[in-house]
This record gives sequence, C-alpha cells and structure tokens, in this order.
Amino acid sequence: MEQFEFIQKKFGFGMMRLPMNGDEVNYEETCRMVDYFIDHGFNYFDTAHGYIHGKSEIAVRECVAKRYPREKFILTNKLTGSYFKKEEEIRPLFQKQLEACGVDYFDFYLMHAQNSNIFEEFKKARAFETAFDLKKEGKVKHVGISFHDKAEVLDRILTEYPEIEIVQIQFNYLDYESAAVESRKVYEVCEKHDKPVLVMEPVKGGSLVNLPADAKKYLDDLHGGSYASYAVRFAAGFKNIRVVLSGMSNMEQMIDNVSFMEDFQPLNEKELEAIRQVVAVYDSMHAIPCTSCRYCIEESSCPKNILIPDLFSCYNAMKIFNDWNASHYYDRAVSEHGRASDCIRCGKCERVCPQHLPIRDLLAQTAEQFDK
Repeated sequence: MEQFEFIQKKFGFGMMRLPMNGDEVNYEETCRMVDYFIDHGFNYFDTAHGYIHGKSEIAVRECVAKRYPREKFILTNKLTGSYFKKEEEIRPLFQKQLEACGVDYFDFYLMHAQNSNIFEEFKKARAFETAFDLKKEGKVKHVGISFHDKAEVLDRILTEYPEIEIVQIQFNYLDYESAAVESRKVYEVCEKHDKPVLVMEPVKGGSLVNLPADAKKYLDDLHGGSYASYAVRFAAGFKNIRVVLSGMSNMEQMIDNVSFMEDFQPLNEKELEAIRQVVAVYDSMHAIPCTSCRYCIEESSCPKNILIPDLFSCYNAMKIFNDWNASHYYDRAVSEHGRASDCIRCGKCERVCPQHLPIRDLLAQTAEQFDK
C-alpha cells in the first residue's frame, strides 16, 4: 500500500449525496464542507459521471478544482457502462469527464459497478485496456474497479486483470456476513490479491445512522460518538482498507465525521460487541436492505417511473420504526411517479441493483402495505 501514501488519511469525501437547493447542488454549502475537509488534513474526493444526474462532476470543478491547486487534492472518477457501448466511445467520454471536473488527469479511474455481466461488457469494449493506456499517457495515475457482486466474481476479475491496482467495495458491519453482499469474503479476495481497498456505503445509505430503537440502546450505552462514527470506524479498522468514503449532505455530517477520523482509532472490543448486538437486532427484522444508491432509477429507466428507493424507505419506516407517517410520505412519493403496484415486472431495475435485490417481489410487498 506504500504507493498510495499520498492519500493523507483514511477518510474520503464521496460526492454523491451533496447538499441541494431543489434540483441543484448548493455550491455555497458544498464549498464550506470542502474547505473544512481540506483544512483538517483530508484530500480524497470521489465522483462519477452519473452522480446527481451529472451534477457531481460539475460540483467537483466549482467547489474543489477551481479553488485549490491540483496537488492539494486526490480525485477519483469512474467509467460507467451506461455511457458507452463501444471502445471508440470511451475516450470521448473520458475527456468529457476531465472537462466536467476541471482537471487534466484523475488520480484513480475505476471501472464502475463491476459484476459478472458488466465485466463481460467491459471486456468486449476493451475498457480495461483503454484505461491502462490512459495511465501510460499520464491522464490516469492509477486504475481500479468498483465492485458489486460475489467474491468468486472478484477473484476472477483480479486474476484476469492483475494490473488492477485498487478495489472499491461495499463494506459495513451489517453487510459483513451478508449472503447477498459478501463484504467479508470480497474483502478477503482483495487481501488474497494484495489489493488496497476503498470502502463505499459504510453506513449503508444511512441505515446505520437511522437505527431502530432496539438497536440504538446498545450504542447509546457506550456513551461515545454518533451512530455514524461506529459504522465508519468499523470499516476503517481493517488493515487493507485505505479509504472509507462518506457521502455527506450537510456541514453537520462533515464536522461529525472529521471529529473521529482526523485522529482515527479502531473500535475496541466493547464497541465491537455493541456492533454485534446491533446486527442481531437487524437480523431479527424483515427490512429491505436498500442503500438508496438510485441505480435502479438513474441507470435502468423504469418504464413506470417508480421511485423505487423512496418507496422502500417508506416500507422500512413502517416496518422497522412503526412510523405511521410513512403512508403520508408514500403518497407524496407517488403523487407524480408510479406506485409500487404499477410495476410491470420488466426486471430492468434488478439487472443494475448492486445489492442484487429481488426488486419486483419487494415492490409487490410494498404495494401490499400501501396500495391496498
């Protein structure tokens, strides 16, 4: 991991869930967050072409690249399969990303959201080879992947392309032993291939901040930090993990995260035991493990315009927190979009879901709850 010593600390700013003014990024608030982040010794930023409908890259330009010298920050971007089909389309897309971000190179360029199917599409388009060529040309410093599949698939990818330098995975204490996500097994594959790890979804899309009451008590009894702090520190405590990303959407979250990652300390045994108790509470429930990444909306183009993550959030609010306001929020979510019962079971959403959720069946379950 010595080659990545230029990453100053183990915590990164994921620019996927930025503060918003309606449909537009709140640049003033984002700039304040960027300044606080950099002033406290952090330098790692992460974006992708599709984040916030293309507005994340522009926010990087306006709030980071225009305001700081290039050597002051590390920037990761990604090659996303929905924006190209053929090899000759990759370089124009890459150039568009550089211009959107206001930089002339990326420190890391990740082959985005790799799974068994997407990997084959990338191979056909010679996407990996193109990325390695961009590295030779100095336009990319390091090539990696972001990954959403079983451990055996990652093993195959890293075996076929040993030139891959770093792997971004979903890793949090709730998914650590998950049969769907396989966080632990995927991490162990990275160790096997001696690849440093970047972590996404350490708080599982906010699920590990908005804990059910039965779970909160175990962390409250520690009389320590925020719920987010335990989740981020859990992920950062593993030896091969280089950066833990957090998609922060307000200054309060930034201040909290910096407070415990500026001088990072791994979880102690008492804290780990509390985490195990929280996991046990979740295991006893029947919630939908959606992280609200919104790939099912932004990458699949649902023909019925269903706001799938929003409806699943309403379902979980009802089931986990007994929040009867969930019906009100559900009605708001479907006022100008499709209802759960409108699903025609085309399966487009399931093909891009990083969690491999049976979305069609879960929508039927949600419809049973709200569309009776």
